[in-house]
Amino acid sequence: MSVIWNPVNSLRSCSRLGFECRLFGYQTRSSLNSYSFHRTAAVLRVRTSPTNRVSRAHFSNSRSLKDKELDLSNYPPENIRNFSIIAHIDHGKSTLADRLLENTGTITAKSGNKQVLDKLKVERERGITVKAQTVSMFYKHNGKKYLLNLIDTPGHVDFSYEVSRSLAACQGAILLVDACQGIQAQTVANFFLAFGQDLSIIPIINKVDLPTAEPDKVKHQITNTFELDTNDIIKISAKSGLNIDQVLPAVIEKIASPVGDVGKPLKALLFDSWYDAYVGVICLMAVKEGRIQKGDKVLSIHTGNKYEVMEVGIMHPERTPTKALHAGQVGYIVINMKVATEAHIGDTFCHQKQLVEPLPGFVPAKSMVFAGVYPVDTNDFTKLEESITKLTLNDSSVTTQRETSMALGQGWRLGFLGTLHLDVFRQRLEEEYEANVIVTQPTVPYRVLYSNGEVKDIRTPAEFPEPEDMAHKVTALKEPMVMATMIFPDEYMGPMMELCGAHRGEQQDYSYIDDTRVLMKYTLPMSEVVTDFFDQLKSRTSGYASFDYEEIGYQDSDLVKLNVLLNGSPVDALAVVLHRSKAELVGREWAKKLKSVIERQLFEVVIQTAIGKKIIARESISPMRKNVTAKCYGGDVSRKMKLLNKQKEGKKRMKMIGNVELPQDAFYTLLKK
Repeated sequence: MSVIWNPVNSLRSCSRLGFECRLFGYQTRSSLNSYSFHRTAAVLRVRTSPTNRVSRAHFSNSRSLKDKELDLSNYPPENIRNFSIIAHIDHGKSTLADRLLENTGTITAKSGNKQVLDKLKVERERGITVKAQTVSMFYKHNGKKYLLNLIDTPGHVDFSYEVSRSLAACQGAILLVDACQGIQAQTVANFFLAFGQDLSIIPIINKVDLPTAEPDKVKHQITNTFELDTNDIIKISAKSGLNIDQVLPAVIEKIASPVGDVGKPLKALLFDSWYDAYVGVICLMAVKEGRIQKGDKVLSIHTGNKYEVMEVGIMHPERTPTKALHAGQVGYIVINMKVATEAHIGDTFCHQKQLVEPLPGFVPAKSMVFAGVYPVDTNDFTKLEESITKLTLNDSSVTTQRETSMALGQGWRLGFLGTLHLDVFRQRLEEEYEANVIVTQPTVPYRVLYSNGEVKDIRTPAEFPEPEDMAHKVTALKEPMVMATMIFPDEYMGPMMELCGAHRGEQQDYSYIDDTRVLMKYTLPMSEVVTDFFDQLKSRTSGYASFDYEEIGYQDSDLVKLNVLLNGSPVDALAVVLHRSKAELVGREWAKKLKSVIERQLFEVVIQTAIGKKIIARESISPMRKNVTAKCYGGDVSRKMKLLNKQKEGKKRMKMIGNVELPQDAFYTLLKK
């Protein structure tokens, strides 16, 4: 490929893209930064390396970008299908997405394709989907060309909000079930999320080529549990590509096309957004009515802010510009949004001169696990604030609130959907933004009812009522409850009932979904679920149990605040709210752990855990003793006693004014189970 080239503007970009540049008609100097050119036109002959694929978005110097913009006007709503894949974690969603992309020619079929839609480093390291991704595919069926928009969804319970956002832009879903593991708890939860939005559901059994696969048994489970028609169920192997060619025809025939009119005023639903270091905020939208193109003046109905559209396009699988987006289509828009917090998930966008009624959107996520996040170095506070702002744009289910700790300084109280959500957020902060943070003990939102009728939700132990208020002003304390759904082999019934009983659970229902597997439902306090419940569940069932939960409101509870005291001074960052029955056990455990991590001082360190003024546990660390009599050779014993008494008086003064050094390891040790 030979093109007329402007060497001054394009040399560095070509070099970065890995092009092999052969320059003709001029001479070069010693470096890429200094070239002298003849006045005659220079021609660049560009040859791409076999290992490098040139992105359409980057190689914009060879041809005008407008020549490469796709025209989607030939795809009316009846030729569009918007669908997602829902399943339990590790049932093959991302692998199936890879095969569909290869089947439609969106990506090149080769052995190196592995979780193309899992773009985050944390997703590839953990082998889970965290962030819902969208990709558009072009497919020909029965002589007609179709535009298929696939929205990949997470499978873990903590990321159910990502699933609900994805389903808001779809008309149907593929319900993927593992032929070996069968229906799991998250399969049930995601099915009812899709069923509640009246989506067409296509059941598919995956991994049928494995030696332990039981597709007929799983087919029976799907029929009994979901009452779906499984007469023509598709049995596939996403890894080997078996029967993959049957999936997209089923999507076209069984999933309804989106309803929309291109001639009506623009009405678009914002269902995702993320931050790009080069162009800023990118909004992912489902166009319900009308059309949107570059240069349009649009309005956010939620905020009233006005924007100009800088670029529109589809994910194919990377950002690919198009001339416009029409009714029924899903794509991205780049607008001059200056503040990241202006992108509100569920917002409706329209043209500035054609106001419309807002779309219903969907229920925002409700954070149920809260933790304090502080910079290790207080000088990094501003940098960490910027990182959290950008990351919460990419994960709108996280709530943020500033707070200050006497021990850790300025930080934030962040709200998450679960402990895995918290851990993934922390890992993304460290890997994507190179942040170094301390995360405090997770808590859940408790509710306090006062005698004057006031109701207050508390998210931090510092907001918990003082003992004098508890006696006279507080009428009730409530904690959030969840309905837990567990599916496991019936041989583990005893250990599971024992586990739930130890975590203050109450059995509500149990039933057999086949001859050997049990579905059991328990009501459990949310605070018990966010600690080590999931780890113990997997341990007691040898990893065969699956777990899902949903919130069911608040229930009266006997709650107390456990304080940690060091030489009589409370450490606010280590305080925790918990049930009275757990207080003594936790108090003794924490005192022993702190004794093992706090270094010896020149004075005695007393570690105490207390509820109000009542001491639950006590540990002490003896002081270091300097040998002040080392140079005292011979003489009367009074010489030594004088030095020892002087040292003793000095230690008393030091104990009164000395501050205990609490290392960072103390926080990590208490968070570990």
